[in-house]
Amino acid sequence: MNKEGNVYTFGFAIVMVIVVATLLSIAAISLKPMQKKNEQQEKMQAVLKTIGVNCTREEAELQFNDFVKKRLILDFEAVVKSEESGEIDPLNKQDAFNIDIIKEFKNSALGPEGRNYPLYVCEKDGSNYYVIPMVGKGLWGPIWGFVAIGDDMNTVFGASFDHKTETPGLGAEIRYEPFQSQFPGEKIFDNNGKFVSIKVIKGGAEEYNVHGVDAITGGTITSNGVTEMIERTLKVYAPYLRKSN
Repeated sequence: MNKEGNVYTFGFAIVMVIVVATLLSIAAISLKPMQKKNEQQEKMQAVLKTIGVNCTREEAELQFNDFVKKRLILDFEAVVKSEESGEIDPLNKQDAFNIDIIKEFKNSALGPEGRNYPLYVCEKDGSNYYVIPMVGKGLWGPIWGFVAIGDDMNTVFGASFDHKTETPGLGAEIRYEPFQSQFPGEKIFDNNGKFVSIKVIKGGAEEYNVHGVDAITGGTITSNGVTEMIERTLKVYAPYLRKSN
């Protein structure tokens, strides 16, 4: 074969593309279980962070099993659909930990009424905490987080938020301590037991007292997204919290 000809050049290029694509596919498939494991550990870390338990990714599973006593799935009416405890079975679709709330949120065919609402019941130092996952829309993509409600079923104990594509230095600040540290002590019900949620707004900490935190400077759309996400999500859980109080 003439190695200087076009046939050889195109043939060689095609073979190389096939070889590289095959190797990349093999690598992706082989690494997928590890990636899935990392995602699960990061999720455990985020849940634990809201109740004041900070751990490495390697420690996350052990700590999660120690502090998280029950994993519930609620429906849109805040009725318990399933309850699990003990080690997580990745194949168990009735386990709240395996619910992909971001995927369900993006599925417009489900609607709020068709989604699953996970709830983690944790115990630490003799007190119970109820960790609620949530997802919403930021400026450029999804935002999500976890909020831990204390024993009184009203007061926020801790919060953890994250994002996919928010602007660094602006909306992306929701993932950092200065923003998240505003939430402990905030309340979701007023003194009459009415659900009022928590607003993320400029001057919110002063204007709304225990029902508001300060928005991120320059991150108005992301802040509004957090407000909407918290209110929409906690409104579903509110009947459960009232009933359990």
